[in-house]
Amino acid sequence: MSSSNRFMHIPNHSNSDKEQRSKSLTKRQYVRFAFYRIDPVWRRLSGDEQAEQKCELLDTIQTFNRRMLLRPYSLMGTRADAELLLWLIAESPVVFQELAVAIMRTRMGAYLQMAYSYFSQTKRSIYEIRSSNNGHEERLVVQPSDARYLFVYPFIKTRDWYQMSRAARQGMMDEHIEVGRRYPAVKLNTTYCFGLDDYEFIVAFETDEPSDFLDLVQDLRETEASRYTKQDTPLFSCINMRLAEALDALGGPAIAEPLDETERPRQELWTEACRLDEIPPGESRLVYHDGRQVALFNVDGRLYALSNRCSHARGPLSEGQVDTAECTVTCPWHYAKYDLVSGRVLDGVASAPVESFAVEVRDSMIFVGTKIAALVSE
Repeated sequence: MSSSNRFMHIPNHSNSDKEQRSKSLTKRQYVRFAFYRIDPVWRRLSGDEQAEQKCELLDTIQTFNRRMLLRPYSLMGTRADAELLLWLIAESPVVFQELAVAIMRTRMGAYLQMAYSYFSQTKRSIYEIRSSNNGHEERLVVQPSDARYLFVYPFIKTRDWYQMSRAARQGMMDEHIEVGRRYPAVKLNTTYCFGLDDYEFIVAFETDEPSDFLDLVQDLRETEASRYTKQDTPLFSCINMRLAEALDALGGPAIAEPLDETERPRQELWTEACRLDEIPPGESRLVYHDGRQVALFNVDGRLYALSNRCSHARGPLSEGQVDTAECTVTCPWHYAKYDLVSGRVLDGVASAPVESFAVEVRDSMIFVGTKIAALVSE
């Protein structure tokens, strides 16, 4: 399916039609965890040279924000063999290669060494995960939170695990899942590597409290499924930072501007999304802004931008159906209807609005910017 979507009026669908359409619109995402360390020689450069190189690398990486979700983390103080993580999520692996090449072409890139690299993809679990929020669909979509900490590790199951019946494995997974539910503050992201990388799974846990993650892992060791884990190292403890802050953690003069958290909601941030001619009237497309997926719509020449993920089950609004007369978009998964201007819920199963963003056109280039509001639905 192309990145744009032709608008149409919303027909009536049977339940089976809805299920089939949901499956047809669901896209897997590619995920990469790129861990770097800096050559100690770089720290012996002059302060001015270090600052210039960090600014060049910062600008280079930020040019890819319109093409992927990119989250930076620091590992300074938590690992001896890795110092910087770029968590990358995209619709195609090609953009990962292009970013890697762009980084290596910078002056600082000559001093960056690839410590670890994990490549994976989202996929529906083969196990039944009983949940009231359609978790089986969410697993196709990785949406990083703003949690302070990220814990990442690859793992491999034993071959004996795969030789057991599906029912036997489901029973053990039920116990595994039940333990996880005791720690609601820890969010799990599971991606799959079969045939893509050396491992079978990459898991990434997000939380604001490391002790919760420690207790969760200890409890999981006592489950039956743990007997069939062949390898689950190395394990990386990462701290969420702005990219400039993560680069500053590597050393040299600071380039990150101080951030007053009380002023953050009033700060403007704009992202170059796409050319105006790439989204003609009657079409929509997925773009990226500030580490988030944004659905961009052109309705008879008027541009609107909403958070791409439905608040009900994170269905892709950029693939939804737009009613030009009502100026609304309907989620393709469970048919929640949103106002394109405000993100307010107008009909359907969703109970919470989605974020609405400002849109500007500058020299035939569309920019998505400052969040307008996350309104409370009536």
